[in-house]
Amino acid sequence: MSNTFGNIFRLTTYGESHGAAVGGIIDGCPAGMPLDVDFIQSELDRRRPGQSAITTGRNEGDKVEILSGVYEGRCTGTPLAFEVRNTNQHSNDYDEMKSVFRPSHADYTYTAKYGFRDHRGGGRSSARETISRVVGGAVAKLALKQLGVTVQAYTSQVGDLFLDKNYMDLDLNLTETNAVRCPDIEMAAKMEELIKAVKQDGDTIGGVITCVVKGVPVGWGEPAFGKLHAMLGNAMLSINACKGFEYGMGFAGVGQRGSQVNDIFVNKNGRIATTTNYSGGIQGGISNGEDIYFRCAFKPIATLLRQQPTVDLNGNEASIKARGRHDPCVLPRAVPIVEAMAAMTLLDACLMAKTNKI
Repeated sequence: MSNTFGNIFRLTTYGESHGAAVGGIIDGCPAGMPLDVDFIQSELDRRRPGQSAITTGRNEGDKVEILSGVYEGRCTGTPLAFEVRNTNQHSNDYDEMKSVFRPSHADYTYTAKYGFRDHRGGGRSSARETISRVVGGAVAKLALKQLGVTVQAYTSQVGDLFLDKNYMDLDLNLTETNAVRCPDIEMAAKMEELIKAVKQDGDTIGGVITCVVKGVPVGWGEPAFGKLHAMLGNAMLSINACKGFEYGMGFAGVGQRGSQVNDIFVNKNGRIATTTNYSGGIQGGISNGEDIYFRCAFKPIATLLRQQPTVDLNGNEASIKARGRHDPCVLPRAVPIVEAMAAMTLLDACLMAKTNKI
């Protein structure tokens, strides 16, 4: 089950960074739903390596092939299987890592747990596994679109550079106009220069991705252990390098009083709404009809192109300097991954709430 995500809408993934392919099987696709393969490919193109000077130079086309579950352009309701072939591995770049543990990577924990690991590119722990998540998320987005639900994420912080604007004051349509995927063009330029400087130094840097979901009706999410925000948190924290999750006012609310952050109910054009949205669109673990928004903190990527001390398989002191092609900052390529995990979570919550109108 550690390779399967979801309850009714479920994605099971397979594959490693330097294996033959990565792929997955999706259960729970609504029967009869049109499957736009071009849209799925466009989502993969947003995630793929080699997009710009601030991402890894690994040159993969990441072309998806749908193997089953579709007939005449529509989902049949049976398992939807897909695959993306790996075509540009440089496995020799990882030869020196076979007998040593890279700092802050999964090398040690995988070896301790299984007694064996695929050291090439991190194997199963590689972010290349997220290809399958993006495909699953694209399918979920197609389903949510029919319900009027949209999911849009953007880079809101890189290092100590951050947007101090509310998402409602930003034009999110500008997100895809720059390499950093920040909707503020001036800030995006500063972020890009910072990432380039960090890359030049052989180092890495982290930041924050903000995600906004619009159109979710009242009633998605379960009251106790299936709270919608808990489902989203579980999804986001399963992403490589994600170290923190907060929704609504999050940690900023701890310094406020209840009288300052309570969302007051009003009648807005015949429906119950709130005058503010500190709750982030979720109350009691259930969506309340307002925008859902949350933030994910991503650590600096652990692979550094500089010498670092470590130990080998026997605990002896050693050192390592990574070779190969690596991202100096995960954020630009993580934006579509955050969207994908949010979309799958929301569609699953929709189906669990039995409100699917597709």
